[in-house]
Amino acid sequence: MSLRILFTGGSGKAGRHVLPWLASRGYQLLNFDLKPSEHPSIPTLLGDLTDPGQVFNAMTTHFGFDGFKHGRPPAPVDAVVHFAAVPRVLLQPDNETFRVNVMGTYNVIEAAMKLGVRKVIIASSETTYGVCFAEGDKDYQAFPLDEDYDVDPMDSYGLSKVTNEKTARAFAERFKADIYALRIGNVIEPQDYARFPGFVANPLGRKRNAWSYIDARDLGQIVHRCLQTDGLGYQVFNAVNDTLTADGPTSEFLKKWCPGTPHLRTLIGDEAPISNRKIREKLGFKEEHPWRNEVARLPAK
Repeated sequence: MSLRILFTGGSGKAGRHVLPWLASRGYQLLNFDLKPSEHPSIPTLLGDLTDPGQVFNAMTTHFGFDGFKHGRPPAPVDAVVHFAAVPRVLLQPDNETFRVNVMGTYNVIEAAMKLGVRKVIIASSETTYGVCFAEGDKDYQAFPLDEDYDVDPMDSYGLSKVTNEKTARAFAERFKADIYALRIGNVIEPQDYARFPGFVANPLGRKRNAWSYIDARDLGQIVHRCLQTDGLGYQVFNAVNDTLTADGPTSEFLKKWCPGTPHLRTLIGDEAPISNRKIREKLGFKEEHPWRNEVARLPAK
């Protein structure tokens, strides 16, 4: 029997690609968002994550009219994937960004835990590494950026994600659950690969993203692997693709463009400065959309 998944934020930039990827793997999905999904075969329940009652109900509802045929009320979902959020700074006032992102995540995790759901995947962010929305030209503490990095954002969005990671850790410990936080890199949709030659031509333009990215479809694979991997408790995973979004090798590139930033280990080949070693080793992630292959597929101008 396929897993029943509540997916929050499935109508957003990343979610609209992850939803169909998961559907193709046989999951039963309910999108919970402020607006409908663009995929009519995937039902959407419209609602507000900052209302805990709505979140509780979203986890305990039929996914469609067929549910009424069984003659019993719906059980809680099997797992939750939580992507919904104010997606960056400068869309809403800073205090509102923080409130929505922190309380929305708290409500999702609390409802899941108290309903007996023991697998929750939440969207954290590359912004926790403190440079993406920093004031001025801030350097990273060290390369590579791995999950043990002392995260130090100065903006409301990045701070909300750090807070959410702490919330996830607390609930995972209390309820002995698997809660995995994905530090999602700069999300790249298929049409975005036309921008990559410009990225290579302007190296410093990608510093705030640590010259890393995640293909939205590869993010679907990462979520799938999280759903299929049990027993890890609380975990943080960098959700990025394998390689530097510039001409490498990475070690020489970073020494040129970030000469004052130490290297904690030898960076191999053109590996991304945000390291995805952990998801490759613990979850078996294998990227399917390396950027050079995707750029090569673009139609000639």
